[in-house]
Amino acid sequence: MLMTLFVRAALSGRRALFLFAFVFVSAACHAQGPQVTKVDPPNWWVGHTVNPVRLLLRGSHLAGAQVTASGAGLRASNIKTSAAGTYLFCDLTINPHAAPGARTLTVTTPQGTTHTPFDVLPALNPAGKFAGFSDDDVVYLIMPDRFSDGDLSNNNPATSPGLYDRANNHYYHGGDFQGIINHLPYLKSLGVTAIWITPVYQNVSHLNTRETDNGKPITDYHGYGAVDFYGVEDHFGTMASLQDLVSKAHAAGIKVIQDEVANHTGPYHPWATDPPTPTWFNGTLANHLVNTFDIPTLVDPHATPAMQKATMEGWFINILPDLNQNDPEVARYEIQNTLWWVGMAGFDGVREDTMAYVPRAFMQQWSAALRRQFPHVEAVGEVYNGDVTIPSFFQGGQARFDGIDTGVKSLYDFPLYYPIRRAFAQGQSLRDLVSILSHDSLYPHPERLMTFLGLHDVDRFMNEKGATLDGLKLAQTFLLTTRGIPMLYYGDELALPGGNDPDSRRDFPGGFPGDTANAFTAQGRTPSEQDIWTHVQTLTHLRAASPALREGALATLYVSDQQYVYARTLGTDAAIVALNNAAKPATITFPITPVTWPSGTALTDHLGVVNDARVDNGQITLTLPARAGAVLTR
Repeated sequence: MLMTLFVRAALSGRRALFLFAFVFVSAACHAQGPQVTKVDPPNWWVGHTVNPVRLLLRGSHLAGAQVTASGAGLRASNIKTSAAGTYLFCDLTINPHAAPGARTLTVTTPQGTTHTPFDVLPALNPAGKFAGFSDDDVVYLIMPDRFSDGDLSNNNPATSPGLYDRANNHYYHGGDFQGIINHLPYLKSLGVTAIWITPVYQNVSHLNTRETDNGKPITDYHGYGAVDFYGVEDHFGTMASLQDLVSKAHAAGIKVIQDEVANHTGPYHPWATDPPTPTWFNGTLANHLVNTFDIPTLVDPHATPAMQKATMEGWFINILPDLNQNDPEVARYEIQNTLWWVGMAGFDGVREDTMAYVPRAFMQQWSAALRRQFPHVEAVGEVYNGDVTIPSFFQGGQARFDGIDTGVKSLYDFPLYYPIRRAFAQGQSLRDLVSILSHDSLYPHPERLMTFLGLHDVDRFMNEKGATLDGLKLAQTFLLTTRGIPMLYYGDELALPGGNDPDSRRDFPGGFPGDTANAFTAQGRTPSEQDIWTHVQTLTHLRAASPALREGALATLYVSDQQYVYARTLGTDAAIVALNNAAKPATITFPITPVTWPSGTALTDHLGVVNDARVDNGQITLTLPARAGAVLTR
């Protein structure tokens, strides 16, 4: 190389100078040392069940690199780099006796050396955290951006400017972690015992021009377009403010459920154009399948892999890169990522988005790893389908024909959601509710299903054809007294309207500067909002006081097109719920078995619509007003 430079330098004229410069630059490029721009995860715990932890380093010129760790008790091994030299995988073993603190990873190639920080954290302390959730809880779904703006300083952060505009339903509106913290007393008063917050991953810092609305770009305010699975969305706050939210929620007796996405990344994730392994995604940006959402093929023992392929490997809306959990590096990365978020924030549960489109074998590994480290933390999976035979196939607790038990014990009860809407909003038959419940034997754990009458992916209840406030109250009565884990969508306690997404994600009234009304206070609610709110509060408090309403066996006592009566029994505790969905009063007589109240027992209706109910020779006769329900105890 030096001889070449001397020869070229001896030449005269502009050609010689050009050749000298070209060779010099080429030599410098070839000699460039490694660079590291990111380490996932950036820290890990002493004494963790995952040890070694698998690190993914991103940077440049990493091909052929070796990694060493400073300080006693750390050892790097099993190093692998991508062909382009932009990624490096390595196992980092942390000795159980290693001292917590800041460390340095040294990355070395023949061309040079670079250093990058890594923190060893003290062993996780489970006190007051990682509690799980159950049918003792009432869950409340919050989209952080649309609930309350508690910190004006992060509305237009310098790292992602120009994405805040409350007049545009596809832009950020300013809601954040501090806004939720500010209203924990409101949630406590309502009777909420757990909150599910939509994803808090770092999303793209500019307008999303790949997903558009009527040709106009949008933002990923919803949190489902991750570009950094270890970053916190800067419009919401920081890791410190997220930890503060979880800590203060726990102090208020409220659990926190994280929303995570294993199925796909956002379209702007750096992996989309430079994947860490050749099989990191199912397909590539230029050549991939489109998801056909043919979910019945996934539970069909006769379906061929070819029939299932587009559903399992296709990219959502032809845009969202589909992660390939059959690649062991992807699976390891995602499992560790879940454990990292739960450990760092202190979450009590995890909601797995689009669970059906992730390989069942991976979900089995994932749930087992979660259970090993956090024995009480529960997961709830989204299987968006109304046919009982489909979600039940994915519930953990039983191996299916493929020999796999997913281990995910809770699922959203979409099969029950649809008849709830048809009956209580549209006025259709209540028999459909009972028909769905009659298939509970298909589930290993029907009591762990998360029931709901609305969430962020569907129109609001009040936008259903025929919906009324009385119908909404009936739906809430059923939701909070039937089997399962009831989930409320923010604003449904106020009969908040809203059509298709994003209209179904309206700002909570009173949560933002300039709001004309503040529904967080009784004084700020309209009479109809207060009526609905009080009804929900009455039911949540009643549920909290009654073990039977939370955990009791469900027994159907009477059913007709527009009337439905059921009992919840647990030992000597019992409650009877009677619903009249008709537009006129109804008188009904029904046997109370398996309830064992003796003849002559006077009953109290906790909703105040039935004044004189008593047991007469093992039966009860009730007259229920139009579109009303009663909850009876002795």
